[in-house]
Amino acid sequence: MATKEPVSVYDISIEDANGNSLELSQYKDKVLLIVNVASKCGMTNSNYTELNELYNKYKDKGLEILAFPCNQFGEEEPGTTDQITEFVCTKFKSEFPIFNKIEVNGENASPLYKFLKKGKWGIFGDEIQWNFAKFLVDKNGQAVERYYPTTSPLTLEVNKQSISLSLKKQLFFFSLCLCYVLILCSMTSRSF
Repeated sequence: MATKEPVSVYDISIEDANGNSLELSQYKDKVLLIVNVASKCGMTNSNYTELNELYNKYKDKGLEILAFPCNQFGEEEPGTTDQITEFVCTKFKSEFPIFNKIEVNGENASPLYKFLKKGKWGIFGDEIQWNFAKFLVDKNGQAVERYYPTTSPLTLEVNKQSISLSLKKQLFFFSLCLCYVLILCSMTSRSF
C-alpha cells in the first residue's frame, strides 16, 4: 500500500531532540521558519545569533523557528543530538526547538525536507546547497519562501509573511468588494 503524500507540513511527523515522534500539526496556525543547522559551520555564530533575535522579536506574534541539525555538508554537525542541543542552548541560549539530526538531501532525506523542496527550488535545483538553508512556511503549512544559507535571518520578510498573511487575504477580499461596489455605482449612475 502506497503512503499518502503530505499536503502540508502538518501531515508530517518528525523526531524531537530526544528521539520521540512529534506531529508538526502541533504548530498549526503558526508561521514556521525551518532551518538545517550545523555547529561547526562558518555561518554558525551569525545565524544562531540572528535566529535568536528574530525568534525573540516574533515568537509572540506567531513565529516558530524549527532547527534541524544536519551533517551532510562538510561534516560540520558531527556531534550527537545531546551534544548539539547543549552547544546551542549553552553558547547561544536558544529557546526555539532543536530536533533530532536528519538528512536534507538524497535517498534518506527527511520527509519534511522532501516536502519543503517540492515547490521551492533553489538556483541549482531542489537540493539544499549547505547549512542554514531556510524555508518560511505559512499558517496553512505551505512553504512560501526559500532562502539561501547566506541569507541573514534578520533580512527575512517574516513579519510580512506571518503577521500580515491573513491581513493580505482580508485586504484582497475588501478590494474585490470595493471594485464590485464601484461597478454597481457606475452602472446605477448611467441608468439615470
